[in-house]
Amino acid sequence: MATEIKVPVLGESVTEATVTKWFKAVGDAVATDEALLELETDKVTLEVNAPATGTLSEIAAAEGADVEVGALLGAITEGKGAPAAKKAPPAAEPAAAPEPAPAPAQVAEAKPLSPAVCKLVEENNLDPAGIAASGKDGRLTKGDVLAFLKGGETAPAAPLPPAQPAAAMPEAQYPPRPIGPREERVRMTRLRQRIAERLKEAQNTAAMLTTFNEADMSAVMDVRAQYRDTFEKKHGVRIGFMSFFVKACVVALREVPAVNAEIDGTDFIYKNHYDIGVAVGTEQGLVVPVLRDADAMSFADIEKTITDLGQRARDGKLAIEELQGGTFTITNGGVFGSLVSTPILNPPQSGILGMHKIQQRPMVLADGTIAARPMMHLALSYDHRAVDGREAVSFLVRVKECIEDPSRIMLDM
Repeated sequence: MATEIKVPVLGESVTEATVTKWFKAVGDAVATDEALLELETDKVTLEVNAPATGTLSEIAAAEGADVEVGALLGAITEGKGAPAAKKAPPAAEPAAAPEPAPAPAQVAEAKPLSPAVCKLVEENNLDPAGIAASGKDGRLTKGDVLAFLKGGETAPAAPLPPAQPAAAMPEAQYPPRPIGPREERVRMTRLRQRIAERLKEAQNTAAMLTTFNEADMSAVMDVRAQYRDTFEKKHGVRIGFMSFFVKACVVALREVPAVNAEIDGTDFIYKNHYDIGVAVGTEQGLVVPVLRDADAMSFADIEKTITDLGQRARDGKLAIEELQGGTFTITNGGVFGSLVSTPILNPPQSGILGMHKIQQRPMVLADGTIAARPMMHLALSYDHRAVDGREAVSFLVRVKECIEDPSRIMLDM
């Protein structure tokens, strides 16, 4: 008796994933709950565990295949019997009289199709041999088929002749160019594709504007120096700058609720909760795990949670739910040396705060003297449709005040 391995529910609004790695091969023994393969969605990477004990008898979706929720990934046969013959995903019919030296875009003719691609091809009565392929090893991806459909053409029954015009390419895109001897073509990960889509969405839909200020970090640095050892000994975590900024932003969001709102059609949605996203850079791309109810968290809670989320983000072990539902975002480009930047909104949020590198600069003090001070540029990017300039400036000034006088945060003033 065989037990099917299927793509699990991936989370809200996530319907498709890419098989990035199989940990087992056909014929290998597996145990219940043992990791079998790795899937990458546009938000997180997750492992699929074995639903039963036995022998991996089939791999239905190879590495690099795009799969939908519920799609068949493989099968496990109970016991240690000989594995069943490996079934390959449906393949396209070989193209008649192929070109002797096909262009890079057409090397997918003899490649097997993933279940998601196969479904699209069958539903639209397409010939996969006539669709430009951009996947790994010349495989046809779901995005290739959707792009072809968007171009408004029907796939021909035979490969495109050399004189075929490039009208089938989606608008504002170009055919894949030949790769030079010192170049390498690498397919974007789903996460990177999603990042690109969201950043472009923010630019296309929001009336985005950025306002700047700067904060003297002397007081925060003094507090950290004074209580660093005591704080770490009591709470088991170091006190960092981010907890001060999270608390400062909560104070400012309470006073300027428009920055914590979002636009839904012709309505504003004002949120009476403060779920702060903290941007984390990973090898796969930027992710933004969320601190839930940050207003109710202590400094120690914030530091512990950020440390945990950051580590699991870099390990690719975040749950999808931990990346959803933020109301405002903080990003710290200063850890990479950025002196000033204009952060891009994280839709559908209306505001994002950018922290930057702390740098000693000469400042004129209140008494007229000049002294070196550890200064940080602050940047608030905001959606001008929801937030007026006065509100944006007021928000950033409030954050500055809380950072320059941390007692305001601790006394909730």
